Amino acid sequence: MAHLFTIDGLPVETGDLICTQDGGDSIVAGQFWRLIGKLIPGEVDHIVVYVGPAGRCVEAGARARVIEFDIGSGTWDAARMMDQRLIDDRLVGVADPLQGRGFSRAEEERIRMAVADYCLAQAARNAPYNLNFFDSATENGFYCSQLAYKAYLPHGVDLNSGKGVPDVPGTERIVFPQEVWESCTHRRPG
Repeated sequence: MAHLFTIDGLPVETGDLICTQDGGDSIVAGQFWRLIGKLIPGEVDHIVVYVGPAGRCVEAGARARVIEFDIGSGTWDAARMMDQRLIDDRLVGVADPLQGRGFSRAEEERIRMAVADYCLAQAARNAPYNLNFFDSATENGFYCSQLAYKAYLPHGVDLNSGKGVPDVPGTERIVFPQEVWESCTHRRPG
């Protein structure tokens, strides 16, 4: 059964994607993450997969592997989560890869649970971080948006849409966080 949670007033369900922007003001490390974020096109720099229950999430990020972490309260507080994640970011919004794609509620529920299982399995095996952003087909390692892409692809949801990113020859194999945001129905905090 899919789990429900609320982050900064936004409802999230198992399989939803928490979209963030690198760099915060709460700690000095935020300046470092803001610089990293400038290398990634678009407003959204990072993707986290909500799996539930409560605040449980999975991401490929700064720990150089896929990890499971807990948001804790219903507030996105990067400084509080720093020990778990090593990332300072701010919430942009939540993307729903399934909304508007014509799935029945039962099929949507099945996909959401399969996506959560896939992501949790990558965290359980300590899948390494994929530094080769051009190799989004591999399952030997993952970058943040590639993890979401690979989790949804077997269910007919292709998050490598090309939407919202520069049309630069050779980059079409990269799954950018911004194109994930643009290819999904999304909502921002109030």
